[in-house]
Amino acid sequence: MTFEDSAQARADAVAAVRRMDDLGMNRGSTGNLSVRAEHDGQPGMLITPTGMGADGLRPQDLVWCGWDGSLRGDWKPSSEWHFHQAVYRARPDLNAVLHTHSTHAAALACLRRELPAFHYMVAIAGSDHVPCVPYHLFGTEALSQAVAGAMARVDACLLGNHGLVAAGSTLVQAMKVLQEIESLCEVYLKALAVGEPAVLSREQMAEVIAKFQGYGRAARA
Repeated sequence: MTFEDSAQARADAVAAVRRMDDLGMNRGSTGNLSVRAEHDGQPGMLITPTGMGADGLRPQDLVWCGWDGSLRGDWKPSSEWHFHQAVYRARPDLNAVLHTHSTHAAALACLRRELPAFHYMVAIAGSDHVPCVPYHLFGTEALSQAVAGAMARVDACLLGNHGLVAAGSTLVQAMKVLQEIESLCEVYLKALAVGEPAVLSREQMAEVIAKFQGYGRAARA
């Protein structure tokens, strides 16, 4: 589904930003969020403005960015708008993209290590691992290409020496992916302090991914 640039879409996005802040996923003005949204029938996205924290963010502060480069709003869009747009172009099925500097994901990203299938819940990202893309300066085309390339196949990726990107078909799903991957990064780092965790095989993870396709969605007979 594609959101409309509406009061409800903006309110939901702001609520999600504040939720991320309350969960400790972001601090101050770090991180950003976007939702795919049409404005007057034109495709684009609503994204958080640059340099604005969750506390002072209002629905009207979100910036609409069209795929043709047009902007609507009083502020400049997040400096990371490039990779948000690149993800939407690469994945028509995704409608919300969240970026954080959450502690454990950022720590793993600073080690430049991917999150392997040490736990079956890694499958929430739609793959048997969460890749870590090489470091690129924020706001650059190189970072955008790296993120879009990684997320052409998965719903989350780590950014080398930077943080985490998570996405979903809805804001709710994107938030689930974000929280689960951050939690898994914490567990993985703790496991690494003891030794190298056992990793599930591709076949085992394929079974989990297949089971996730309908998990929790069936109505009771």
